[in-house]
Amino acid sequence: MVNGASKRIRRNREKILAAAEQVFLRAGFLGANMDSIAEKAAVSKQTVYAHFQSKEILFLEVIETMTGGAARTIGEDVEDPLDDRPVEDYLTAVAIDQLSVVLTPRLMQLRRMVIGESERFPELGRSLYENGPLVSIRRVARALARYKAIGQIRDCDPLGAATQFNWMVMGAPTNAAMLLGDSGIPSRSELDAHAREAVRIFLAAYGMPSGAGGRAADPSTPT
Repeated sequence: MVNGASKRIRRNREKILAAAEQVFLRAGFLGANMDSIAEKAAVSKQTVYAHFQSKEILFLEVIETMTGGAARTIGEDVEDPLDDRPVEDYLTAVAIDQLSVVLTPRLMQLRRMVIGESERFPELGRSLYENGPLVSIRRVARALARYKAIGQIRDCDPLGAATQFNWMVMGAPTNAAMLLGDSGIPSRSELDAHAREAVRIFLAAYGMPSGAGGRAADPSTPT
């Protein structure tokens, strides 16, 4: 009985969040109302309020759910680097995956909505950044630290290098999609070409010169 009730509660919460996402993306915060969300979710308005005490709370939860879901998808799609995986292959996989996940009409509309509501909800921008780009930057930084340790990239600040890499990959395509709408989202072949060029330029600065690769000395190994 309790287990059945818990499943029903969880199912209702998921339905409400899915419905609220559609309503908020279509109407914005001001244009959305709890009646429309309840109707879309096929639950009562009382059920909506039982899960989310206000439209503001529901709105913030939708933003965090969408941004967190995108970050998790990127993390799941690309395996962490192994010592025998070339840094170029790893960074190319990350770049292509990140572009493919983020540059969608749904997430571009989310970004526009966050910008539009930033004065009313200043915490939205922080949530979007911390649950989106910062997750990817930190993950790439950990990989770069590993590649630096085994001699595949130059000595550098991994977090600073990862930040530069992130914006080399995401900057121009994201701006185009944000400002031009769905027509500004590049095709898959264009995304692939852009990703590979960004990796090429990044490694021109941070990669080891040809013939100078090899494993860096392990500081824990006695000499």
